[in-house]
Amino acid sequence: MSPRRLFVTTALPYANGHFHIGHIMEYIQADIWVRFQRMQGHQVHFVCADDAHGAPIMIAADKAGKTPQQFVADIAAGRKPYLDGFHIGFDNWHSTDAPENHELAQQIYKDLKAAGLIETRTIEQFFDPEKNMFLPDRFIKGECPNCHAKDQYGDNCEVCGKVYSPTDLINPYSALSGAKPVLKHSEHFFFKLSDPRCLAFLKQWTTSGAVQPEVLNKISEWIAPDENGQTKLGDWDISRDAPYFGIEIPDAPGKYFYVWLDAPVGYLASLKNWLGKQGMDYAAFMADPATEQFHFIGKDIITFHTLFWPAMLHFSGRKTPNAVFVHGFLTVNNGEKMSKSRGTGLDPLKYLQLGMNPEWLRYYLAAKLSARNEDIDFNREDFLLRVNSDLIGKFINIASRAAGFIAKRFEGRLGAASADGAALLQALQARAEAVATLFDTREYGKALREVMALADQVNAYVDQNKPWELAKQEGQDARLHDVCSTCIEAFRLLTLYLKPVLPALAAQVEAFLQVAPMQWADAARLLGAGHAIQPYQHLMQRVDVKQLDALFEPPPAPVEAAPVPGGEPIADTITIDDFAKIDLRIAQIVECERVEGSTKLLRLTLDVGEGKTRNVFSGIASAYQPEQLKGKLTVLVANLAPRKMKFGVSEGMVLAASHADEKAAPGIYVLEPGPGAQPGMRVR
Repeated sequence: MSPRRLFVTTALPYANGHFHIGHIMEYIQADIWVRFQRMQGHQVHFVCADDAHGAPIMIAADKAGKTPQQFVADIAAGRKPYLDGFHIGFDNWHSTDAPENHELAQQIYKDLKAAGLIETRTIEQFFDPEKNMFLPDRFIKGECPNCHAKDQYGDNCEVCGKVYSPTDLINPYSALSGAKPVLKHSEHFFFKLSDPRCLAFLKQWTTSGAVQPEVLNKISEWIAPDENGQTKLGDWDISRDAPYFGIEIPDAPGKYFYVWLDAPVGYLASLKNWLGKQGMDYAAFMADPATEQFHFIGKDIITFHTLFWPAMLHFSGRKTPNAVFVHGFLTVNNGEKMSKSRGTGLDPLKYLQLGMNPEWLRYYLAAKLSARNEDIDFNREDFLLRVNSDLIGKFINIASRAAGFIAKRFEGRLGAASADGAALLQALQARAEAVATLFDTREYGKALREVMALADQVNAYVDQNKPWELAKQEGQDARLHDVCSTCIEAFRLLTLYLKPVLPALAAQVEAFLQVAPMQWADAARLLGAGHAIQPYQHLMQRVDVKQLDALFEPPPAPVEAAPVPGGEPIADTITIDDFAKIDLRIAQIVECERVEGSTKLLRLTLDVGEGKTRNVFSGIASAYQPEQLKGKLTVLVANLAPRKMKFGVSEGMVLAASHADEKAAPGIYVLEPGPGAQPGMRVR
């Protein structure tokens, strides 16, 4: 079989938080498949990226006092410990805010427009008059029109499950400002998925084997016509209004692509960035009919990846995915949903910090995964049993029971296998193709059961021949050499079959056996008599139940500080080093004015003794008239990162005192230093 050229991705994680165990499960599933393909001699480009755009990131960045770019960069900086920790070998990690993604997304849009599949319409949607922005559905709350539950989101009720439009909510309010939203008209851009051409293509593509049967059953509901010949697949709103963190729509000032349009384009952008680093031509690579494209995703994003994404690619003149592999969710301890507060969360970073072997988890998840879109459960007792019984008891112990005799009695060199040993090794070699087929079709659980069944055969051979007893008997050296050499040869074959799942352990075994990195074709060969191996060192520890107890231990309940007058508790204790990081300076308010378009902000022009002035926005307009503050001294946080706001950049923060509810008496008071203080003095 000639080598294949594969382009493989996992779903892009949204860049508003750290990885959770669901991400790690998906990455492990894809990584195993990629490692297997490489062992087959195929060329694989395995890439991913941060999904960096959208209103939630823009809003989260604003709350954190950062630009969206800095907010996303800080999240991305924390990815490496997870990926390295679980031996997940992406070739490239990129961002959807990268230049390649801007260029590709805009070009795909232009190509879809040229194909007659982009249409503009005027729609009505809620607008926050205080934030001066159109509100995404999830940032509108109100009373459910069906069951009348309070504080429900603008797209569906979490109490009764009713799906509705934001305009159906009773007494809607902005989740950002609390203001009552108003309806405004805006021109939006739509991808005409309801076009007969799109429906015809999607019927063909979805039935081509590109999706699993159970996924096809689900998405067929969207494209199958009802009794009136209509489908559920309506046209897709692909635009958002400024302010929005995203990619601008060409020739449409103030309009941005909805994050779900440019997010999957990030797959191509990451690949293009990676190929560029390798000196390869991206356009030629994607135009080559031999290039195969595969995506691993969770079942919560099926619609975007199996309907919108292939249609975008096809009608913009690009290669469509060969397959989209969908997996289910991960639950804990017999189907319980993850919850950190209840101690049912499985924090991947905590797992590593506890010193738990990442390959225990890789093996356990692989043993549960299949080619189907099914949920899998992490059960702590099952985890303990599978790792300690399968990996240690069945697999690792084969080497530990034989290697010592080879080193001590036979100068570290293997002997030849006699008839019964040779028959055992041939039986193991004969299963190479079957195990390969299971890995290739992502039936990892079946593959590992096959390998452990082979390990059982080897252990039965060990128990039958009892090398520890042969070692005590005179005249049995040749048989001891034969049996132990057979065990080491078998151990190498089992390691080869497990290598996609246990890459770090396989590397240790390769060093122990003094062999080159194992490829699948190596299953057809044996090491042979005379091959020298290194002294055996223990390869893997058993799981300690105390580690599992610690892993699922709920976080300690927050200690409530004693209340102080006004009802707001003292914050958590900090060290003097923490305080020293904050640079507080005396500042003089040179100018002060109201901010047009805001009822909360005053614009302060401050002299901080730097030979120039600073611009700072402060939410104190309810307590002060501008003329009350002009000329006064105050205290400024001088080393706070500049914050880009709608009205300009704020270069610090003025300190003021209030209770938690700033509207309650006695109100807000800007701090004023005593007489003699000068602009630029540091507050210590």
